[in-house]
Amino acid sequence: MQNISIYQTAFLDYLEAYNTPKEPKNLYKPIHYILELGGKRLRPVLTLMTADIFGSDYKKALDAALSIEVFHNFSLLHDDIMDDAPLRRGQQTVHEKWDINTGILSGDAMLILAYQLFENYNPKTFQALAKLFSKTALEVCEGQQYDVDFETRDDVTIPEYLKMIEYKTAVLVGAAMKMGAIVAETSVDNQDSIYQFGRLLGIAFQLQDDYLDAFGDPETFGKQVGGDIIENKKTYLYLKALDFLSEKNKRQLEQLFTVNLDDNSDKIETVKQFFVDSGSAKATQDAIKDYTEQAFKVLEGLSISDDKKELLRQFGTGLMTRNV
Repeated sequence: MQNISIYQTAFLDYLEAYNTPKEPKNLYKPIHYILELGGKRLRPVLTLMTADIFGSDYKKALDAALSIEVFHNFSLLHDDIMDDAPLRRGQQTVHEKWDINTGILSGDAMLILAYQLFENYNPKTFQALAKLFSKTALEVCEGQQYDVDFETRDDVTIPEYLKMIEYKTAVLVGAAMKMGAIVAETSVDNQDSIYQFGRLLGIAFQLQDDYLDAFGDPETFGKQVGGDIIENKKTYLYLKALDFLSEKNKRQLEQLFTVNLDDNSDKIETVKQFFVDSGSAKATQDAIKDYTEQAFKVLEGLSISDDKKELLRQFGTGLMTRNV
């Protein structure tokens, strides 16, 4: 298996060659813009790495990897419109830089372009990729709707929250890995197992994101620490705190999540203290560890060498111990 940086470089070169100016400019320039904003490029790297792990030339998976990245950015573009977000990765969002109509239409085009990339594979591979993609894309939409619904509900449960992050985030991680396995033409058992590995790791990844949003280092996290608290998002940390707190403190925390202030610094610190004192912060870290260990157990059933299993474990451990 190659070093991760090899996959990243190969993907970025392929993306640059793909992301060339096209007409009409007002449709394609926003697509070029959001694809150039950067990000972790986690999902396409996973596609390439998985193809390699199952004995294929990872370059054969570049179109599948690009499809995943185009789809992911399409979902971000539309999410930003729904959230009326001014910034994405420190830069203006597409609908702010252009307008909402342009953002909607360019996003629609990105979804079509993501599908179009599968046409570069043989019919059997195309069918398998398209079937997985359709299922995953619909689940991502369902996860987004759950997230929207939760904004106006005060009875969200932890199982509901976990289902939301599974659909909104984790299934795309699982799909990214399964696409690499499909391109490599490995067994269906291997394809299904690597999907479960990615899905479980994706849940842990999102829980880690929730944790870092509250307790991350502002110098390395890349986003405003406490952003979820400011936006009154009912994350795993919040829901676990409600489970553990006394009635008096529970009411106080719920009250804090109904207010929007000009200066949120005191609110952030108070809420974080509730998370620590209640045991919610530790429970979240325990859940991250638990989902990561569940992912590692899946590796035992894969028909690959022990050294490749170890590389996947190292990759998963690196994701869970990150501070960005």
